[in-house]
Amino acid sequence: MTQLRNITIFVALVVVISGSTVFFHFVEGWGWLDSYFFTVVTISTVGYGNLVPVTAAGKLATTFLIFGGLGVFALAIHEFARSQLLKRQEHNEWLFARLGHHKESQEEQVANRDDQPHGMPPSDPRPPKPKE
Repeated sequence: MTQLRNITIFVALVVVISGSTVFFHFVEGWGWLDSYFFTVVTISTVGYGNLVPVTAAGKLATTFLIFGGLGVFALAIHEFARSQLLKRQEHNEWLFARLGHHKESQEEQVANRDDQPHGMPPSDPRPPKPKE
């Protein structure tokens, strides 16, 4: 289900970018690169302002692109970040599971006699007696 969702979001993003690029190329008379650049700059909310639609149809399409395209773009960014965080979480869980499988005898070994584990005094290497 997640794979289908990611593919759907990706296809929607491609459709918005390609459809808007074609629209601005023919309606505004811009070149392909300028139309693509304007579309990406608009949906990513960068908005350099060096390209501005002058026709009424271009202005209306830009407002629809801002609302619709921004939503699709934000959803795509959200899903990408979510998938990266899940990968990171899975890696951390794997790492913690591997770190948790150490032998207890290694934990009690110390490099120096002064470095006693668990707060035991350096002069007495024996574990403390349990209180009754």
